[in-house]
Amino acid sequence: MSKKVIIVGGHGNVSLLLTKLLTQTHSVTSIIRDAAQEQDIKDVSATPLVLSLEDDSVDVFSKAFRGYDVVYFTAGAGSKGGEERTKKVDYEGAVKVFDALEGVEGPKPRLILVSAIDIRDPNKIPQHYNEEDIAVSNRVRKAIPAYMHWKYEADKDLVNRTAFKWIILRPGGLNNNPGVGTADIGRTHLGKTVSRADVAKALACLLDREDAAGLAIDFVGGDTPIEEGLDTFVEIGQTDWLG
Repeated sequence: MSKKVIIVGGHGNVSLLLTKLLTQTHSVTSIIRDAAQEQDIKDVSATPLVLSLEDDSVDVFSKAFRGYDVVYFTAGAGSKGGEERTKKVDYEGAVKVFDALEGVEGPKPRLILVSAIDIRDPNKIPQHYNEEDIAVSNRVRKAIPAYMHWKYEADKDLVNRTAFKWIILRPGGLNNNPGVGTADIGRTHLGKTVSRADVAKALACLLDREDAAGLAIDFVGGDTPIEEGLDTFVEIGQTDWLG
């Protein structure tokens, strides 16, 4: 069944790959911050909508989300603007979207949010981590402390929301290799990267997975077919979120 989808952060690499998958059968609107990006969105058969996570209001986003079935949040500051902009986009922008979803009049869209593996309380080490995982975690946290902190604050906010349904996908380090359609999903280790194309495929698969609501899903490169891995993870129903 065709759905109406809106993507916050529609010009990112994963988002453009996701859009190509979704527009084969669904209607997609991509929120972008720069009108110069409009043609790139049209080239993947989606409708561009220029809005700013930093400057536009919660009410503007609520109105934009009205009538949609699913909102994807894939936005991020990347390495631009330092900690201030990381906080502004990855935390305050995400919370603005959560508030906007709560403010939608009528049926509220579901949210599928892209976070990252190992986003957690730094004082709580997951039981399945080995020495290599701990070393990788420490190295990443030293390299991008602001990102790890503010993504954690945003995810903490989201898991307390009950007005709309949500799913968190937590991919590991990303590469630009062709997608292989397989991954390790749930209680994974940190050493393996995953292709952006396979992250996009997982996000597309989650569009119809209402049974995954309330779950946070770790996702790295591996050998299990993505659909099969998601089936198993959802059946277990044990989130990878660590509060």
